[in-house]
Amino acid sequence: MAVLRRGLARRKRGVLHHVRRAAGQHRSGSPARPGLTSVVWPTAATRLAGVIGDPVRHSLSPVLHNAAFSALGLDWAYVALPVPAGRAREALAGAAALGVEGLSVTMPHKTAVAEALHRCSPTATTLRAVNTVVRRHDELIGESTDGQGFLDAVRSEHGFDPSGRRCLVVGAGGAGRAVVLALSQAGAREVVVVNRTLERGRAAAALAGPVGRVGQPAEIEGMDLVVNATPLGMTAHGRGDDGREAPPASGETDTGGTSSLVDPGLLATGQLLVDLVYHPATTPLLEAARRRGVAAANGVGMLVHQAALAFELWTGEGAPVAAMRAAVADVLHRGGA
Repeated sequence: MAVLRRGLARRKRGVLHHVRRAAGQHRSGSPARPGLTSVVWPTAATRLAGVIGDPVRHSLSPVLHNAAFSALGLDWAYVALPVPAGRAREALAGAAALGVEGLSVTMPHKTAVAEALHRCSPTATTLRAVNTVVRRHDELIGESTDGQGFLDAVRSEHGFDPSGRRCLVVGAGGAGRAVVLALSQAGAREVVVVNRTLERGRAAAALAGPVGRVGQPAEIEGMDLVVNATPLGMTAHGRGDDGREAPPASGETDTGGTSSLVDPGLLATGQLLVDLVYHPATTPLLEAARRRGVAAANGVGMLVHQAALAFELWTGEGAPVAAMRAAVADVLHRGGA
């Protein structure tokens, strides 16, 4: 609980500074300028949610969720709570004691939280990973919204229905595994996993049951959907909200931003390419695909839709997806992630 209290104290100071600036109050304590809207301060009735991970400095989750609360006029607040590796159980105990309504979970805690909770959804249990914690009658329940968030994004934003389609996923980490499971549950005809480590690739493909198998990069040809679930191409200043590390500035795994497992020359019109990286908004892989006339999207859609599902689990309200997307787009445009 001490970990959570320290995180809340640091965040409170940051929130107060931000709100005072927004209200026009100077360090000297001078009042806000006339004409500005009044500040709505959190009270004892304000319901609290947050993200736990390490690091969480660049997390976009506070932007997404606070924009959603504001859009619907909900008396909720969402904060980033740095929790070091190995202290997930303490953080959960603190959240329960403090009455926190919901948590987002990022690296390195997704597996630890799944193991610590007494109750998880079937999806989270299968993945052995939790990205969302929901409070229900004083019980904390683990959920995974990543895979369904991906499906919601490709369906609503690109009109792509995986049912009966051939899909290839590059990468067998947390994001890749969630996408593989979701595609199989959505009725994909085939889910092929390409990964440098064969053992991890097989484990991910097994999540898709009889339609899953390990494949080769050359099989990109003929696929309806290609998903890059590796971090190659990510700006090397931090992690994404799914916890994927940015690639090193140099070294064997640095391929100039384009994964060697995804050859853009094999892509063709009629396919959909989704690169789960969202910072930068246009990776070298996306740029190369678009030059070939291939429909291509970054990971912002999945980020927004997985957060929208978490929002709905916590609040019981329909998520204002447009407001959430606009807020995160503004931050990314200004380079604030």
